[in-house]
Amino acid sequence: MEINQVQLKQVDNQIKRLVACGNFYGKKLKEAGINGVASVEDFKKLPFSEKEDLREAYPLGLMAVPEEEVVRIHSSSGTTGTPVIIPYTAKDVDDWGIMFKRCYEFAGITNKDRIHITPGYGLWTAGIGFQYGAEKLGAMVIPMGPGNTNKQLQMMMDMGSTVLCATSSYALLLAEEIEQRGIKDKIKLKKGVIGSERWGEKMRNRISTELGIELYDIYGLTEIYGPGIGINCKYDTGMHIWDDYIYLEIIDPVTGENVPDGTFGEIVITTLVKEGAPLIRYRTHDISRIIPGECPCGSKFPRIDVIQGRSDDMMKIKGVNVFPKQIEEILATFPELSSEYQIRISHLDGKDTMRIYVETNGHVDFLEIARRVAETVKSRIGFTPLVKVVELGVLPRSEKKSKRVIDERYD
Repeated sequence: MEINQVQLKQVDNQIKRLVACGNFYGKKLKEAGINGVASVEDFKKLPFSEKEDLREAYPLGLMAVPEEEVVRIHSSSGTTGTPVIIPYTAKDVDDWGIMFKRCYEFAGITNKDRIHITPGYGLWTAGIGFQYGAEKLGAMVIPMGPGNTNKQLQMMMDMGSTVLCATSSYALLLAEEIEQRGIKDKIKLKKGVIGSERWGEKMRNRISTELGIELYDIYGLTEIYGPGIGINCKYDTGMHIWDDYIYLEIIDPVTGENVPDGTFGEIVITTLVKEGAPLIRYRTHDISRIIPGECPCGSKFPRIDVIQGRSDDMMKIKGVNVFPKQIEEILATFPELSSEYQIRISHLDGKDTMRIYVETNGHVDFLEIARRVAETVKSRIGFTPLVKVVELGVLPRSEKKSKRVIDERYD
């Protein structure tokens, strides 16, 4: 998916503006001798930017407009290191709302829906993004935020919420609670808009079946507006990306070269019209691919596959490179197991050990299934983990993102 002439002109405008304003980004471009782009080749020579670059600009070094034009700041949700502060102008906020409204529309959500929002508010972009898009749509918003599951379910029943906005972890927790309390007949949910973390097919099927709803994957990150820069439609053939606001590339995470459409790699995003803090060729570390061809829905917006993981979440165990998704795919082949798992890596007696915790019901032989899982991991990946089987519901559920990999080697 090569950059077109309209997008190229927009990037050229952004670069000229950044260099002129002399913000953190502008200085870097100027030092590199870059003051614009005139061709696809010029664009491909532009340097990448990383989260570490944005952290260096803390607190307001990314600001590319006079301070009086900044109406809001947001910060990335990461828990380690210096936070990334992203300034927004009134137009940035409005553009984000337009994109989010489009997401709801692509999911078949209308102003007659009642949208129940559970992601967090505040510095994090999630809650307020879901809300502003719903208000643009003209739908009724139920702005719950995270936590207090009793209150969530009460409001869901009393208000007749039809759309649930949540992380996959919290959607699963709510689905399990509704099942346990026997209140499914009092819940009016029809659709779920789920974002913020990767989730496997098994988890998706559990949430969809237990809640009886259609699920939609929403994509975004704080550095690039927030959630709402893409979503799948009813045909579920990938997430449509709003390429009138952002240009998305897929690169080989090792070489940095663009890969052909259809090939998995790392998502790189350039903002085309963002004012407060434009980003050029920002490496997201999210792994996906551009899906070639047209969607059955007829939309011309390009599509990417569901997020497969992150290029920086690779684990190295006994000299073998492992991604959580590989473990997840193996566990999905065991129908006796739930969608929930946890990986713990430790260093004991001079060697690395991986323990995999999985959940099942009480009707299977725990030792037998642990042995089969360990053997399958050994045959497919090349080392034998320790597998611990626990009863359904024992592993922690989260109101935010579930922490599935805990590396204790460096604690």
